[in-house]
Amino acid sequence: MSALPWSGSGPVLMLAPMQGLTNRALRACLIERAAPDTVFTEFVRVQARSRKRIPRADLRDITAHTGPVPLVVQLIGHGVDALTEAARVAEAAGAYFINLNLGCPYGRMTTGATGGELLRDPAALAVLLRALRSAVTVSFSIKCRAGYADPRKIFELLPIYEDAGVDFLILHPRTVEQQYAGEADHALTAAVVERTGLPVIANGDICTAEQGHHVLKQTAAAGLMLGRGALADPLLFRRLRGELPATVDALRRRREVGEFLEDLLPRYQELFCGDRQVLMKIKDVLNFIPDESLQSDLKRMKRAKDMVTFQEELQRMKQV
Repeated sequence: MSALPWSGSGPVLMLAPMQGLTNRALRACLIERAAPDTVFTEFVRVQARSRKRIPRADLRDITAHTGPVPLVVQLIGHGVDALTEAARVAEAAGAYFINLNLGCPYGRMTTGATGGELLRDPAALAVLLRALRSAVTVSFSIKCRAGYADPRKIFELLPIYEDAGVDFLILHPRTVEQQYAGEADHALTAAVVERTGLPVIANGDICTAEQGHHVLKQTAAAGLMLGRGALADPLLFRRLRGELPATVDALRRRREVGEFLEDLLPRYQELFCGDRQVLMKIKDVLNFIPDESLQSDLKRMKRAKDMVTFQEELQRMKQV
């Protein structure tokens, strides 16, 4: 098994890990409709105070994944012992690719730093990364912000990542303090690509094929990671490959998003329990579709109090 969860000479296109969204139903839906090269789990929250380091539901999510599209298991947590044990558990459950979250801007789990908070202590981070690399025999990568407060911190962190032996790096070129404000600075991504031999995946503010192609040309990155853009345009992966037109008119886009939601709904009805939970979960997806031209349709669906009303509004959206 390759250390990289992709193959081929072209840029890799990855579906980002998004908490509460990239469950196995949504991943399967996007795999069938748009064929990302690689998909990620939601955050697998490592339990520092429990002997069961990974919750049972997350283990089921790992073992349930089948098919040719690689699944990367993203861990988030704190503590060398807890994270290394969790990585071993994930590998034993069948994970070939393990990723550590160093980017979440909401990074504290009661007693310890997690996610982007770990960037505040590079010395401790170096110890953690070396321990994780030694703990598993499978692929190990990281997804990080450029720094906690200073985006130039990435150039201090790069040697730590390289010395630890990570297989590739996914960079969101904002700081942790920025959260999602401002714009992702892909000039910084380009500078990182120039300074490291690690494969670098560009992440952040890629919502159209035009933006994706621009970032690839600007940065020479090994690929792109798509998050909200993949939900706002469920066919974005195929557009980036040139399999579909890069842009479509508003009516076509409305129908495509409606068809995606129609495909996703029965998968959610199988995964979740009862109409109330299904509605809550699929409305979470609607919240991540920022296209202004779709907001009137999305608002009507978000106001639906029952499944019948939701489905009526969904059919209305599909009408062209």
